[in-house]
Amino acid sequence: MDQYIIKGGNPLVGEVEIAGAKNAALAILAAAIMTDDTVLIENLPDVRDINVLLEAIAEIGAKVDRINRSTVRINGSTIQDISVDYEYIKKIRASYYLLGALLGKYKKAEVPLPGGCNIGSRPIDQHLKGFRALGAKVDIINGAIVAKADQLHGSHIFLDMVSVGATINIMMAASMAPGRTIIENAAREPHVVDVANLLNCMGANIKGAGTDVIRIKGVEKLHGTEYSIIPDQIEAGTFMFAAAATRGDIMVKNVIPKHLEATTAKLEEIGCEVEEFDDAVRVVASKRLRRTHVKTLPYPGYPTDMQPQIAVTLALAQGTSIVTESIFENRFKYADELARMGANIKVEGNTAIIDGVEKLSGARVSAPDLRAGAALVIAGLAAEGITIVDDIVYIQRGYENFEHKLRSLGAEIERVSSEKEIQKFKLRVG
Repeated sequence: MDQYIIKGGNPLVGEVEIAGAKNAALAILAAAIMTDDTVLIENLPDVRDINVLLEAIAEIGAKVDRINRSTVRINGSTIQDISVDYEYIKKIRASYYLLGALLGKYKKAEVPLPGGCNIGSRPIDQHLKGFRALGAKVDIINGAIVAKADQLHGSHIFLDMVSVGATINIMMAASMAPGRTIIENAAREPHVVDVANLLNCMGANIKGAGTDVIRIKGVEKLHGTEYSIIPDQIEAGTFMFAAAATRGDIMVKNVIPKHLEATTAKLEEIGCEVEEFDDAVRVVASKRLRRTHVKTLPYPGYPTDMQPQIAVTLALAQGTSIVTESIFENRFKYADELARMGANIKVEGNTAIIDGVEKLSGARVSAPDLRAGAALVIAGLAAEGITIVDDIVYIQRGYENFEHKLRSLGAEIERVSSEKEIQKFKLRVG
């Protein structure tokens, strides 16, 4: 099992290039099979989740041609099977996007109930409610969602809660449902907009993505296109907090600063200098940071996927901070790991109370999920001494070349898989 070994204490300094957005890419790959023409997708992040979904798409019969690590060509004309294998679903939750894509194109789909990071229940009732409103009969049979329709039709759908997954899934199916569909209380995340833009490039008629009301006029068929995915705002935010926690100076390149506003606002509030450019953001932390309160909210609020990273940074800030998680109930599983490194963090329900300490010290910790894993790496980089992070398979699900990018900023970090390699690293760094 691979681990990261880190010698902390170096401020991270330099430039880092951000990859394409994983969460946008997962939905965009699913949408690409909705036409019989070829779709070329660029700026794809080379991470485990993407590779697993591409395997799942090839498994149902689509042609998948990986031109290079960030470009793929997909042709869905050869799809034989509308049933997705459980092997893929249990690894990544986002395979459920194949439901909306297959239902829209073939009027039937069968996808097992999803897996992914265990950060709390993410009910899919809103997805199913949307499919039913579009005219599909949806059942759960032997652990799989089975959706069928003789004919889909437009509908007026009000989501009971803001859900990115449901918004995207309903949007995909509705883009090929005759008539008009209105989705109210829709998610406004940048990746919802990105998927809508791709579908529109393929001939769909979607208006209002990025607002809470999306209007869709169903079209008969979609066509091929070439499309480049937006940069990953969560990867960008992770490096921004890495600069803050290690008192570094990082230029984060290939970003859309508007997507980072909630993160930027919090960094400035705790005492970082943040400079924005057209497609880059520079974060400088020259002194000890100060406390703040933060509550996760749907976009444009503070993202739940950036919650562990700010918590690690606040563990080193002056004063008492309160972090409230309003999206997922299991998002504080990293708190015990952080406490092993000397952080003073208490979790009560959906709130973490953090008393900042002067310094963290290296320890052996375990990544409980993707974002918390990345946050524990940041903690290790800021801590004194050696930190070992176990279960980094979670981190590899969503960060491309994570250790290489960190090393280019001056981090002492290595991916190891044996006790011998750990000893070698310790000898090397002294």
